Amino acid sequence: MHAEKNNLKIVAGIDAGSTTTKALILDSTGKILSYHILNTGSAYWETVKECLSKALEASNLNWSNLNYVVATGYGRKLVNFANLELTEISCCAYGVAKVFPEVRMIIDIGGQDSKIIHVDRDGFVINFVLNDKCAAGTGRFLELIACSLGIPVEDLGKLAIRSTKIIEVSNVCAVFAESEVVSLRAAGADKADIVAGVCRAIARRIVGFVGQIGLKTPIVVCGGVAKNLGVIRALEEKLNTKVLVPREPQLMSALGAAIRGLEELGFLKVKVDATKLIL
Repeated sequence: MHAEKNNLKIVAGIDAGSTTTKALILDSTGKILSYHILNTGSAYWETVKECLSKALEASNLNWSNLNYVVATGYGRKLVNFANLELTEISCCAYGVAKVFPEVRMIIDIGGQDSKIIHVDRDGFVINFVLNDKCAAGTGRFLELIACSLGIPVEDLGKLAIRSTKIIEVSNVCAVFAESEVVSLRAAGADKADIVAGVCRAIARRIVGFVGQIGLKTPIVVCGGVAKNLGVIRALEEKLNTKVLVPREPQLMSALGAAIRGLEELGFLKVKVDATKLIL
């Protein structure tokens, strides 16, 4: 490491998540140079190395150009070359606050857990609720439903917004909800209506967690599930407010980690240009 590029410092934020691994490259002017996202799989170490290498290659950089690396996420302790490791809650809050300084609540719905985070204008966590004991309200929940319906998980959101009939999926437990979905399908219910019902069930679960802190606005929704338009619409209905969704909602923690890396190098007032992540 430590071979500077054009006299700029280069940092990497790595979010080693349970479902996907994200790497983001940031320079000392606050410019996001590149990023890469990979499915994590079972080989965390290999995935992290590949993800970081791909992100660096996209900017014509290599590992020797890195001045600082910050790791976050479920597998952060396995990133043994990182200079610093931080929790995903702190990094997500920091990343979102630097891009959306007006935001006071973050709903982060990932592959294996969901988090509700109350933040101040500087990205510091005031309070949070973490659901990591149950698949309900997570990406894993959607994967199970998609599998039972024979639909690619990435198509669920588009299908949900085509719904014309309200069907309530009453179970929020992933196992029972899957059985309920199979029964609804056997009874002739339309797939779009079923998926919309599942999205509302997820929203109910999330809103329950929001209630433990108290609703704060404005709200950002991030994490992989934020790509599901059906879930976003259901959340807006249940919360009775519009929410903000970054164009790349999976990258907020990696961004926060990278920004913290710049600060560790002494760049405390850099304004990050996150245009490619939010527009």
